[in-house]
Amino acid sequence: MRKSFSIWPPTEPGAIIRLCVAVLGFANLVALYFVIWPIGGSPEQLREQVTDLRAQIKQRQGALERTKTLAAKIQAGRAQGDEFLDDYFLPRRAAYSTVLAELTQDATNTKVRSKESALGIQPIEGSDTLSMMQISAGYECTYPDLIAFINLLDKSDSLLIIETLNATPQQGSNLLNVVLKLDTFVREDGT
Repeated sequence: MRKSFSIWPPTEPGAIIRLCVAVLGFANLVALYFVIWPIGGSPEQLREQVTDLRAQIKQRQGALERTKTLAAKIQAGRAQGDEFLDDYFLPRRAAYSTVLAELTQDATNTKVRSKESALGIQPIEGSDTLSMMQISAGYECTYPDLIAFINLLDKSDSLLIIETLNATPQQGSNLLNVVLKLDTFVREDGT
């Protein structure tokens, strides 16, 4: 009778045992490979990675804190800038009357006689909401009255900038003809 020769499935107990030993040997080789060369790296490499990651975390937390500090400073600066604009820049609707009233009041308080005056508004480059008002005003006064008038302008609540001041004496008297060029800033009302 002819013997049947079949490799798979093993039918002999010795073949089954040899197959189990071969599978277990292969599994041991795979396990040995992972013991010698672990997937994530050796314990020393893993410790180095943890140390590096902790250093990166501290560095990024420091950068985050600096960014938060800068953001807070920017917000404070923006609030202070808005407060400055509200305090010192005149609303456009009231700018002419406010400046003229202040100049007239200061001139009256210091015995300075007002002459002709002219006002004009020029846009400020780069801003849609801010303009510069230029005032050219003529006065007649004595030198001490002029000093008192300039002192009142200097102490004004408005931001008045004296661009030029020309004073020429009148012949035969102690009076001066004064031409003042002033600048102030105007903001749009938002209406």
